[in-house]
Amino acid sequence: MCPIDLERLAKFDTPTVCNVIELFDVRPRNAGFMNGDIRACFPGLPPMVGYATTATFRSMAAPPQGQAYGGLNAQFEALPELPGPAIMVFQDLDQPTTAATFGEVMCTMYKAYGSAGLITSGAGRDLDQVRAIDYPVFTSGTICSHGYCHLPDVNAPVTVGGIAITPGMLLHGDCNGVTTVPLEIANEIPDACAEVMRCEQIILDYCRGGHFTPAGLAEARRECDEGIRKLARQLHRGEQVN
Repeated sequence: MCPIDLERLAKFDTPTVCNVIELFDVRPRNAGFMNGDIRACFPGLPPMVGYATTATFRSMAAPPQGQAYGGLNAQFEALPELPGPAIMVFQDLDQPTTAATFGEVMCTMYKAYGSAGLITSGAGRDLDQVRAIDYPVFTSGTICSHGYCHLPDVNAPVTVGGIAITPGMLLHGDCNGVTTVPLEIANEIPDACAEVMRCEQIILDYCRGGHFTPAGLAEARRECDEGIRKLARQLHRGEQVN
């Protein structure tokens, strides 16, 4: 497989990426993206794109060896195996969440190592400081303490936001949420995104034109839908998108 152009993927918002994935018909339309439990802490940051490195997290009780942040070294040792920047993905095993998965120090370390962002099914803290380093984080909430934080399992399958995440999965996230991106179609998505946006612009331009009628809207929608159907046919036949 050719190297994936992550910079081109990051030029498009996550909903548009999801719309394009649907056109390839490689998975059900209700699968592959995280649910509303996972929210961007910094909605104003640009899209986050990278490869999942996974870990489980606990903070209710001390680890067997009594070492805070136990498992962190194993996590960093696994990062060079990824084909690109890492997105740290944590499943908080405590129910309910007891303490924060991350804070300023962890996020600073991750960013220094080239990580593109972090996702946790649990909580975060030090949000002002993490925002100051422009490091995207996605959580289910915030908690002020880290408790007895440790990572029982590193590079194991996890469940976050209602979906299974395995190491090496390609992820795309922004203020709208997080989706997985099938690797086999990733390099085709940017051109298709641009075409979908061109088609949708037909409706947007009509609605903003100041002469709105039901008939005119129907025509604009017909033209948009026709363009997207043509795109879908091209993608299914493996043709290059113009």
